[in-house]
Amino acid sequence: MRLEDYLQPDFVIGALASESKAEVLAELVAPIKAHWPDFDARRAHQVLLDRENLGTTGIGDGVAIPHGKMETLERIVIVVGRSLAGVSFDALDFKPCRIFFLVLAPEHVAGLHLRILAHISRLLSDESFRRAFLTAENDAALWQVLTAA
Repeated sequence: MRLEDYLQPDFVIGALASESKAEVLAELVAPIKAHWPDFDARRAHQVLLDRENLGTTGIGDGVAIPHGKMETLERIVIVVGRSLAGVSFDALDFKPCRIFFLVLAPEHVAGLHLRILAHISRLLSDESFRRAFLTAENDAALWQVLTAA
């Protein structure tokens, strides 16, 4: 499984400006709307907030993997973001999150959705990957880190 099958360079945000969970989720959804004007960004944001209300997707070690399903999507989409300052995301270890992998999936691909989440979780459990992600100098370097994994 390769991240770039579901991710594209303009879906990588190397310096998130947001300071809250809701703002981060909106900022992560924005590139999808810019790429696909018919995409319902407001609905996607609500799906993600609803998922967060079930339990945080801040898994610890500065990582959050917000995710959800939308019936109107035709394919899985990943957006990656990095917060240089860190954002309080109600993470399990109570520490700010700096690495964000947003995964939105159509309703009908539950198995693939879970495999992608597992792949991302394994990738982010690697401390050297997290370090390379956090120290990448710009979006192009961040893309290189993501596609080399």
